[in-house]
Amino acid sequence: MRHLTETDIRASFINCSKGEAQRLRIPHDLEERPWDDLDFLGWRDPGAPERAYLVAEHGDGLLGLALRAVTAASRGFTSRSMCSLCLTTHTGGGVVLMTARRTGEAGRQGNTIGQYLCTDLACSLYVRGKRRTAAGRGFEETLSTDEKTARTRSNLTAFISTVTA
Repeated sequence: MRHLTETDIRASFINCSKGEAQRLRIPHDLEERPWDDLDFLGWRDPGAPERAYLVAEHGDGLLGLALRAVTAASRGFTSRSMCSLCLTTHTGGGVVLMTARRTGEAGRQGNTIGQYLCTDLACSLYVRGKRRTAAGRGFEETLSTDEKTARTRSNLTAFISTVTA
């Protein structure tokens, strides 16, 4: 993924108002992010843990999604769970249901789409082996890192397509 600026990020959001996009908290460590290892930029708002954000290159531009995370206490997972984007397994609260308000009329009516995602939105780093989970090695796969990365991107594109449909 290319290096993003705060202006790029704020302009990318499609499922919240321009005012909401201007008020959201952008990570302060944009300069230190491992951009070459990211398929998307994802982060949680430290001041409001139920808020999360995802920005991805999509088509010829950027597409940002504001997400809501269901709190771990109400989730009900007690052992392992799997992220639907990167297929990384986590223990405890490592995966959380995140919902995105749909775009267009459906979104104005309050319709949302949900996915189980890595709580820290570090899918790209898990797929590349740059970050490990508390679950240990997880499932053994015969796919190469490039194939896992392609699968993650495909799953992300499918999620974005359901939000924008």
